[in-house]
Amino acid sequence: MNILKEIREAPRDIRLLWASVFLRLLAYGLTNQVLTLFLNGIRMTEDKIGWFMSLTLIGDVICSYILTWYADSWGRRKVLICGSVMMTLSGLAFAFCENFHILLIFAIFGVISPSSDEVGPFKSIEESMIAHLSPNHKRPEVYAMHALIGTIGSALGAIMSGGFIDLLQYFKLAETDLQCYKYVFLLYSFFALLKVIVMISLSEKTELDSHYKEHLDETTLAQAITNDEMAPLMEESHLHRHSSVERTSVTVTTHGAISSHDDYDNDNNNNTLVSEETQPHESSLSPETVTILMKLLVIFMIDSLGSGFMTSSWMVYYYKKFFKISSFALGALFFCTQFVMASSTIPSTIIARMFGPVRATLLVQIPSGIFSILIPFAQNHLWLSILLLNFHFGTTAMDVPPRQILLTNLINPKDLTRVMGIVNIGKTFARCIGPIFTGILAKDGYLWLCFIISGALVITADMVLACSFLHVDKHIMKQINNRQ
Repeated sequence: MNILKEIREAPRDIRLLWASVFLRLLAYGLTNQVLTLFLNGIRMTEDKIGWFMSLTLIGDVICSYILTWYADSWGRRKVLICGSVMMTLSGLAFAFCENFHILLIFAIFGVISPSSDEVGPFKSIEESMIAHLSPNHKRPEVYAMHALIGTIGSALGAIMSGGFIDLLQYFKLAETDLQCYKYVFLLYSFFALLKVIVMISLSEKTELDSHYKEHLDETTLAQAITNDEMAPLMEESHLHRHSSVERTSVTVTTHGAISSHDDYDNDNNNNTLVSEETQPHESSLSPETVTILMKLLVIFMIDSLGSGFMTSSWMVYYYKKFFKISSFALGALFFCTQFVMASSTIPSTIIARMFGPVRATLLVQIPSGIFSILIPFAQNHLWLSILLLNFHFGTTAMDVPPRQILLTNLINPKDLTRVMGIVNIGKTFARCIGPIFTGILAKDGYLWLCFIISGALVITADMVLACSFLHVDKHIMKQINNRQ
């Protein structure tokens, strides 16, 4: 994948979405380094920290459900702008307040991430925007760039946090570690404010305007997913309409053409918007979509349940407590892990094209789970623990583009925003459970056990994925490798 070429050829709105994910993950990377240490600094015990993280995620599930379900009706840009404003306010709350309940409220509504991972409605709405702004054959690279840029932001946030704290201490601008952590949250607010500006800059092309005009035979799709019979899916009339869905090219928005970039325009005629008069808004998911969604939810929720047992914030806490690493060293460590993650997203699209999204996920996620299980066995050897941690992060992010490809190629585009929202909500809900037990185990001195539980659950999710969707790989491979 030629990164500079992808950035140069991408439409303006997609580049703005990439800027958005960069700023958001940069902010999450900043606070990820200090969140558990900050909560511990205001005299929260480990088990209470676990409950704080879980309650934050539960509240986020509720907010995300409402916002993603109605994002197309209320306006995607409005939802993203409001979310970015709340991010700004939450950073200010953490900088000037130590009350548990007030912090919890702002962590929920202001989207403070208990890990450096995505939370809130942003991810699902942005991915849905990308799905209808880019043609089918471009999606692997566009989603890979989205993941890559976000991971780079998270990596820079990690090392910026450690360096920022060391500078504050060196110039004696903060008297205690707790004051340093509060300054980090002020920096979080600054980047969130920049994100507000980016969201305001998005054009109306990112809105769905009462969804799509659908020409796909949905019954055929459901038959292919619920059975191993792939023949109906291979009909010529449907091969190129499944994910980037046909839309009438005669309808244009009041702002002119969909894109000024020829490669996106010529291959994306079926991404033209349809006016509200021609296609009324549907308030529920189609039965075929529900069938696929139930299977995907089980897989993604098991995977997220595992991830919740050992979030990045708890990893920072683990290395701080067990190895007594300084703030800058911690930042450098997680900068390296995030950089490794960012680098791994580049070959992930190649793997997805070669093997299909399901096989690609299995090839990278099973080793990731194994590396997670091995980390606590290197507790007495810092260098080996760091090596295994980097192997874990290097493989864990390689499944992001394949899973996005799988989801956007299986789901009818008119349902895509809601399905992505439901999937991310389900993942967040499952992730809520882990921190409760992580806090309890950490209080009793068994934090290391969470690495093993996390890895085992990730491998279990991969086995369920293989049993449910391995048969669709060939069809999706033909779609993403076909420009026509």
